[in-house]
Amino acid sequence: MTSEVSRRTLFKAAGLAAGIAGAAAVVPQPVLAQSSDVSAPPRSTEKDDVLFFFNEEEAAFLRAAVDRLIPPDDKWPGAADAGVVTYIDRQLASSYGAGAKMYLAGPWVPDAPAEQGYQLRFTPAELYRVALGEIAEAVAKTHDGKSFAELSGDDMDQVLKGLESGDLQLPSVPSPVFFETLLANTIEGWFADPAYGGNRDMAGWRMIGFPGAYAQYIDVVEQHGLDYTRPPISIADAPARHMHSSQQKQG
Repeated sequence: MTSEVSRRTLFKAAGLAAGIAGAAAVVPQPVLAQSSDVSAPPRSTEKDDVLFFFNEEEAAFLRAAVDRLIPPDDKWPGAADAGVVTYIDRQLASSYGAGAKMYLAGPWVPDAPAEQGYQLRFTPAELYRVALGEIAEAVAKTHDGKSFAELSGDDMDQVLKGLESGDLQLPSVPSPVFFETLLANTIEGWFADPAYGGNRDMAGWRMIGFPGAYAQYIDVVEQHGLDYTRPPISIADAPARHMHSSQQKQG
């Protein structure tokens, strides 16, 4: 865990790389300049979102933790207001949470080298449920019965650093494995298409100037050096917007 400024820089770079990798086939990069519509979206909250996996105590931990990983600033929301907890909740309630595409049969070697991949018997949903329960117990014992969400920002950071380094040991789960999973899921929720519950108001995409899910550039393919000024589009509304645009041109 480093300073908020360096974390923000890290997530910008991670998101840009992921966006380019995922959209290389549909986004002709030489034609596009950064979107001029990069203003921060209006602040919103996900406290009223329906939870399919987390209970309220678990969700409170997640809201506080992801905001320490991707904190708000004077221009952009933090991860919680950007819907990251909703994203993780929906993922854990899905086949991903059940480990549908994971090899979970033994042998299990929790201390195996990182290059050997995931080595626990838990599905992602089980990993979160077990780890969050054990973290809550550890925090309550060392902070006068408080929950993680009730701690100061500095104390939250110390808990997260302990998980990352392994200094805060959990009885059933290697704490660095949980921290790495939480960090990865937080970054995914910050940059994933809003259709999956995160990246609310396309905050992650607006921050890095990513255009989103738009696969039709035939009308501008020969206009080299054209500034790209359209706001980002989600896969949920790209077809409708494209049809509306085509109908306007025909009219």
